[in-house]
Amino acid sequence: MANHASRLILASSSRYRKEMLERFCISFETISPDIDETPQPGETPAQLALRLSVEKALAIAKNNPNSVIIGSDQVATLDGTPIGKPGNFEAAKKQLQALSGHCVEFHSALAVTDGRKTETADIITRCYFRELSDAEIVHYLEIEKPFDTAGSAKAEGLGITLMDKMESEDPTAIIGLPLITLARMLRSFGINPTLSAQENQHHD
Repeated sequence: MANHASRLILASSSRYRKEMLERFCISFETISPDIDETPQPGETPAQLALRLSVEKALAIAKNNPNSVIIGSDQVATLDGTPIGKPGNFEAAKKQLQALSGHCVEFHSALAVTDGRKTETADIITRCYFRELSDAEIVHYLEIEKPFDTAGSAKAEGLGITLMDKMESEDPTAIIGLPLITLARMLRSFGINPTLSAQENQHHD
């Protein structure tokens, strides 16, 4: 088991995931993993998200002994087909027009490893988009500019108004880092975010 002195590393360059992990009020580092994110033949979106989260964590673990590494990846799907990040206004407009009135599944995969033991999870969030008018889509995109977000909607911002409902066992999963699941995993590695570093030491 990792002890209280273990470095905690987030294997990500995402500012969203960094901001999410900061909620735990524990010290950590971020290191961007350099891995090939190309889907493998026949790989489902869920399998892709899980594989990439594990590969990200293990890639950083190789050069960082005595550390606990967090890897995460998210894939959005419509009827089983992956949905990418739009990249620009026009692509985002077309994406939201296609998602209007449909349910989008987000697979938010998580992996935590110390280089010896690895735990994984796939948290599914279902976002039910309401019927959207072009005026609503254009106004939303002008305000929030979610061009780096799969599905072109930021649920943590104005994007929540595009939804009829959302279903998930972890409301933070949609933003990209399922914190309820992550806290549970970290506790199994000897890191309890709800305790101070000194208290974690006593609980080792």
